[in-house]
Amino acid sequence: MFEPVADQVGGSLVLSALCGALPLITMFVLLGGLRMKAWRAGIISLVVALVVAVALFEMPADDAILSAAQGALFSGFFPIMWIVINAVFVYNLTVHTGHFDVLRRAFSKISDDQRIQALIIAFCFGALLEALAGFGTPVAITVVMLMAMGFKPVKAAAVALIANTAPVAYGAMASPINALSDQTGFSVETLGAMVGRQTPVLAVLVPLILVFVVDGRRGLRQTWIPALLCGIGFGIAQFVASNYISVPLADIIASLFSVLVVVGLLRVWQPREKVYAESLVGAAAATSAGSGSGTGSGAPAGTGDGEVRDSSREVFKAFLPYMIIVVIFVIVSIPAIKDALAHPPFTLSGTDYTPTVIFPGLDDVAGAQGGFKFDWFPAAGTMLLISGILTAICLRIRPDAVARTYGATYRQLAPAIVTVMAVLGLAYVMNFSGQTGSIGAWLAGAGSAFAILSPILGWLGVAVTGSDTSSNALFGLLQVTTAKEAGLDPVLMAASNSSGGVLGKMVSPQNLAIAAAAVGMAGKEGEIFRKVFGWSIAMLAFMCVLVALQSTPVLGWMVP
Repeated sequence: MFEPVADQVGGSLVLSALCGALPLITMFVLLGGLRMKAWRAGIISLVVALVVAVALFEMPADDAILSAAQGALFSGFFPIMWIVINAVFVYNLTVHTGHFDVLRRAFSKISDDQRIQALIIAFCFGALLEALAGFGTPVAITVVMLMAMGFKPVKAAAVALIANTAPVAYGAMASPINALSDQTGFSVETLGAMVGRQTPVLAVLVPLILVFVVDGRRGLRQTWIPALLCGIGFGIAQFVASNYISVPLADIIASLFSVLVVVGLLRVWQPREKVYAESLVGAAAATSAGSGSGTGSGAPAGTGDGEVRDSSREVFKAFLPYMIIVVIFVIVSIPAIKDALAHPPFTLSGTDYTPTVIFPGLDDVAGAQGGFKFDWFPAAGTMLLISGILTAICLRIRPDAVARTYGATYRQLAPAIVTVMAVLGLAYVMNFSGQTGSIGAWLAGAGSAFAILSPILGWLGVAVTGSDTSSNALFGLLQVTTAKEAGLDPVLMAASNSSGGVLGKMVSPQNLAIAAAAVGMAGKEGEIFRKVFGWSIAMLAFMCVLVALQSTPVLGWMVP
């Protein structure tokens, strides 16, 4: 039986921790310094982890390779990328039928004020896209939509990136939480509930920041009411959904509820003056002199006879895929159904009495004794695939078109699939060989102060990898190990990795590149970075204070 020890390298804890950190340092340098493509950096870092495990931590070579295989296959691809693939498949079906454009137009008709559009499109609709796809999809899509509404490129990119924070932990049907659960051994429900007592607080602030970015102090002064209600509505719904309904559905429920809150408010309240796109203001001035208010806002030009008017039936069909997803996940969350699907033949994870199985060949590795689950049918990814099939039937999409769309989705996500599988393989090698344990034992020397460092570690992981899922895979077990050594609550520290990580999303090279490419500013990521970096640091500081207080009796009651 291979059992790693914390001071494996030279009998020194410091040296062991330093050697154990080499795969992470390699990834950070390749991604952040050399700006290598994520999938290549992931593979190289995995190789470094294997070399360190075998040469320095004395793990048998076959065990190291099998550890990487388990992480890549039965954590990286299934269930994590299985969720992402099928979530993006549903989205691609709506693009194929044109119903995504219908959805975009439906949002644009809610308000022509750019500050309200930032809330509806970037925050609310972006959260819905994050729930279904994640991995940069919300930024890419909402940036284009904001540009279509007349936003300037840099402002559109900044708004989309800042908005893509509070929903990230539950993105791609809670893929980050699934990865965290896989690494820490805590249930998805427990971790989701804890994160749901952190990110909802953050959600209250984000819409206020968005209206400030769009229109400065005037925007905050004139639209703080819809911004605050939007954030509160999202936060309450996210908390309730993650703690009492369904963790994978948290962002879907929160995004839809926050839209309803804003739309409901706009029926009885409007800002004193509106801020329109400059192109529309110019058109208005050309057709009606003096229509502006003299403050940089104005009245939009008429839409003309060329305006596309969607029928109520088409708008309903545009929202239908998301309704189907919600209904399916609610059904499988019913206790009786959930219990029935947890047994064979709906799971291949052993028997009723042995819910997990050990990966072949790893029965002599202490870290692998917990085994893994292969709940192929009740998995969130399978439910999304069923949702996609039902969507295709309801929207009357031809079977050959469905098949082509599904194949195109795999090709579209090929780099992401390789990246996540490599990162999860790396995480398993580090965990099973003892590299993570050594780092955790060394960090535990910080004692209770580690509560402040915990969100920063998650932020750093996402800032470099671009993914909260990857960050949780890298640091999830490390957070738990360190928490136990330092006498802190391991569930709180594990959740803090994800909650702190969401704030690193806006400054990650991958997401900056996506935003820059979407607005036609490829190569000018630095300009966008400077626009969002301060907000990222400010919100991270806020999260560090929140976590620190949750680790004390002051807010300790918030920990489930």
